[in-house]
Amino acid sequence: MIVRIFAVLVLLIYPFAVWQLLERGMIASAALFLAVAALLSACIKRSPIGFICVACALVLAFCAGVLDMQNALKLYPVFVNAALFTVFAASLRGTPMVETFARLRHKNLPAHAVVYCRRVTVVWCVFFIVNGLVALDSAIFRSDAWWALYNGAVSYVLIAMLFAAEFAVRMYVQRKHEASGETP
Repeated sequence: MIVRIFAVLVLLIYPFAVWQLLERGMIASAALFLAVAALLSACIKRSPIGFICVACALVLAFCAGVLDMQNALKLYPVFVNAALFTVFAASLRGTPMVETFARLRHKNLPAHAVVYCRRVTVVWCVFFIVNGLVALDSAIFRSDAWWALYNGAVSYVLIAMLFAAEFAVRMYVQRKHEASGETP
């Protein structure tokens, strides 16, 4: 449990730590921080997407630390968004990711809920594309401070806003279907 909490904290401060280390010209230290963050991430994300993200992080850390490619350190959020997009988009060929999560709470979903879950999965796919592109823009064209701010704070606020908006829409849709006599 303590390792999980520590891993989450390291991942949350990653953009700010990298920014400060790069400001001081400590590229190798920033690369080491990314490698440690990736390995800690492997402890909490025991899934194919988790291992893909860890592998990408280790490659980026190698590029930064050994090949002195500073911008490689700032590409980790781009790869995370690409991996999440890939998993969510691939799930649209079968059971959408959001439906999988919904079925953890409600084994029997009505048809309208299945359609809704598919649409929400598409919304998350669009979000991951846009967020990944902004992360890429911030890594290549913006200052290290702007990159850290966007990837360490703004993107998390946007995720929270999307969760909140989806929850509000879901409550509205559920009330609408309950009012018409359909089961939630």
